[in-house]
This record gives sequence, structure tokens and C-alpha cells, in this order.
Amino acid sequence: MTDAVLIDRTGDIVTWTLNRPEARNPISEPDVIEALEAAVGAVNADSSVRAAIVTGAGTAFSSGGNVKHMRDREGMFGGTPADLRQGYRHGIQRIPRALYNCEVPTIAAVNGPAIGAGCDLTLMCDMRIASINARFAESFVKVGLVPGDGGAWFLPRAIGQARANEMAFTGEAIDADTALEWGLVSRITEPEDLLPAALALAERVAANPPQVLRMTKKLLREGQHQSLESLLELSAAMQALAHHTDDHHEAVGAMLDKRPPTFTGGQR
Repeated sequence: MTDAVLIDRTGDIVTWTLNRPEARNPISEPDVIEALEAAVGAVNADSSVRAAIVTGAGTAFSSGGNVKHMRDREGMFGGTPADLRQGYRHGIQRIPRALYNCEVPTIAAVNGPAIGAGCDLTLMCDMRIASINARFAESFVKVGLVPGDGGAWFLPRAIGQARANEMAFTGEAIDADTALEWGLVSRITEPEDLLPAALALAERVAANPPQVLRMTKKLLREGQHQSLESLLELSAAMQALAHHTDDHHEAVGAMLDKRPPTFTGGQR
């Protein structure tokens, strides 16, 4: 079992910690890619998990790609153009596919610099909280590359086209305050408050019915590219399922009884 990504569980919430602090947590290595992919797969198969947090060990969130390997043309950065294309498709691009298809809401707890693919990793999460020490850079142009991991898709959706263009065309970093102003993150904290704040948000999410959380996330994802008519059809189908969950009846009963609900994820 790899230690590239540490997995910790608190109740209904899992935390995934990138665990290469000595190298500032690059995510281009096969062991990290496989660990993140496996972590998402485990969550998707476990209906008791209701939310996931992604963070980094040490002072950085993630430096993205391994620049020394770029220089030496090693690993995914070596070979012919055809080899490189396949290396991206079957390597680092597995991360955006996995996180996009993660069934539970995800929170990036950005503890430090999130650079290049590391910045894009935060964007793959549904929600983002940053330490005051965080920095975000869509810095691919600085190393003569393009966003190879889906950043050109994620970034404009997070902060709008004009600001995404500014970040991608200059490659310059923005600080946590600017990230908050631009809507890249929803709040910033002192370093020691970051994980507690992320966990508190995850707990607020996890307090809701687990099946409905997963269906709501699916609808929000599908709404990014489906027509209104198609999304309404999917919403109607999912709503029919939601009406037959134990948690729907528990939620309505608790509201009428003026008591806290207890959700189990059961199906009627």
C-alpha cells in the first residue's frame, strides 16, 4: 500500500492528504495518481461516506508536475510526442476524471501554494477553503507548456473567462485574498484553522441525507453541459427516487416534529 496519499476518516467524512512534502506534493507521479484514483473509487463504493477533504502535507498544497522530471524528460515527461500524449491521457488526466466522477461533495483545504496542476487539483473539488498562506498559479506558460490536466475547462467555470485568461496567459500567482475576491475560494483562514474549518464545512454537508447528496452533486455536474429539458427529465427521475428514501420521510417528519433528523441512507 502506497503512502503517497494518506487517508483518514472522521465519522462520515474522509480526508485525503497528499504526502510528498519534501517535494511539495507533486501529483504527476504514478503512485499519487493511482492512490487518488483508488481513494475516489473506495468512496464511490462506500455509501456511508458523505464528504471528502483534499489537502497537502507540509507547507505546500501541491507543486503540480515534477519540474526535475520535465528537465530530465523522465516518466510522463519523456518519449516521443505520441508517447507523451498517451502518458497524459493514461497518467495525470486520470485525476480530473476520478475527481469529477467522485460521487460525494469534495472540499479542497488549500494549506499553501497550489501551482500548475496543483492549482487545477483545487478546481477539481466542489468547494475550496484556503489558508492565508495559499497561492494559486495557472503557471503552465512559465514552463513552456499548456494546461494538460483539464485546467482550461475547470478554471473559467470557477472564476469566469476573463480572470481565467489572465491567470493562464500570465502564469502569475494570486494570493489568498485575491482568490477570495475572484471566487476561486469561498473563505480564507489562519493556517491553524484551515482543517477545522474544512471539517466543519464537511460536517454541515454530511448532516444531510447521503443518497440525496450524491444525486444533487450529479445534477449539478450534468447541469454544466445538458440542456434544460434534459436536466429537467433527469431531475424528475432522481426526485422520484428521493421521494422513496427513508431519509425523505425522516426529514419531513423531523421538520414537522421540530426535532433534529437522523439520516441512515435507507431506501423504501
